[in-house]
Amino acid sequence: GVWRKRLAVLAAVLVLRWWLRRRAKSSAAAAARAKREALRKKIEQVARAANDDVTRRRPIATLLAHAGCEVDPSTSALTPPIHMSSTFERSTDLTFPNGFVYGRASNPTRALLERSLAEADGGEAACAFASGSAAACAVFQALPGGYVILPHDLYHGNRTMIKTVFEEWDLKWCAIDMSAEEHVREALDKAVASCSNPRNILVWTESPSNPCLNVVDLAMVSALASEFGAIHMSDTTWCTPALCRAIDYGCDLVLHSTTKYLGGHSDVTGGAIVCGSTTRGKAVFQRIKHIQAVCGAVPSPFDCWLVLRGMRSLMPRMNAHCGNALRVAIFLRDHPCVEQVNYPGLETHPGHVIAKAQMGGQFGGMLSFQVRGGEDAAICVAAQVKVAIRATSLGGTETLIEHRRSVEGPMSTTPANLLRMSIGLEDIEDIIADLDQALNATASLKHS
Repeated sequence: GVWRKRLAVLAAVLVLRWWLRRRAKSSAAAAARAKREALRKKIEQVARAANDDVTRRRPIATLLAHAGCEVDPSTSALTPPIHMSSTFERSTDLTFPNGFVYGRASNPTRALLERSLAEADGGEAACAFASGSAAACAVFQALPGGYVILPHDLYHGNRTMIKTVFEEWDLKWCAIDMSAEEHVREALDKAVASCSNPRNILVWTESPSNPCLNVVDLAMVSALASEFGAIHMSDTTWCTPALCRAIDYGCDLVLHSTTKYLGGHSDVTGGAIVCGSTTRGKAVFQRIKHIQAVCGAVPSPFDCWLVLRGMRSLMPRMNAHCGNALRVAIFLRDHPCVEQVNYPGLETHPGHVIAKAQMGGQFGGMLSFQVRGGEDAAICVAAQVKVAIRATSLGGTETLIEHRRSVEGPMSTTPANLLRMSIGLEDIEDIIADLDQALNATASLKHS
């Protein structure tokens, strides 16, 4: 009996020692794991901070070339996948661990596009929409009881929208010549005095404008808007971040029709709003973000992927568009059948100096010109082209020509003899020869 008790005690001691040794090893292993995990997180944090710093300092050409190129951790793929899912699994605790709930509210491919757009514009966040008009509509919806100051030669679709839809929503507006500071100041005084919600005063700029290519001093408008506590949003569809980052000039918000140069291939429709760092801009952007999620005018994942693809070739495309457009503008300026050329790259353009500073020494791929002989002559020129294509929109690889007055309808403020051109990536000699023969053929018909 004594030995049995002694053996039992010895066994208990041995088991206790084994358990204590195992526990110590387990605790040491856990501590080592915790230490390794803390180190890993620290490394990731430092790397992320370094990457963020590089991103902030990275030239725009590099940012665009890498748009959306986040290496897939599961496959190491460089090209981003298209996440077509409309819904996402919840955890057992009813949370959404990856932040995605339902496709209308958010989607991984759309989130990647929005991050890429914000980075490209030097902004803090972005909202992607199904079209540029959907983006513009969300801005107007976010300004109840407000006042919008528009340029007098605004894109006609936005003028039509605010006049035929939002006037009934107690959203007041005016259209002014924004080339002079006194005009903008006078309009802001009027807005403060007449709108029911002074916090929702927005100055909307386009530079260059559509379709007359007037140039606005963005820094001047930003300073005035800030003085009055108003919001400044610039539609930089024609410039893209490749030529002008409007947030750098004090803009609170930036609008893009991603259908155009950002997509770049005439195969997608989309729009976006990018938010800068100002408090007033962020407040409106949060309302826009809410409208995006609740009203649901969002692009499909495939459309987002197409825009991301277009962004990666944006810089070289814009360089080519700009070079071709300048050559065409110089040719048209010297042609006897042309009355006027609207292109800020010409030194005779009244906004040349401002555009040169704001657009990095390039002037975009868009121009318009007015044909001698009036509306009939302009329509005849458009009918004679063989390389350029008679179509609306812009920013694709092909050259487009359009008689804007006939598209815009009775509210149009565009000169009747104006033709707008989106200069493409064809051989420049082909574009010039095509315009030359179209202008000469029109002149011959006129005198026959």
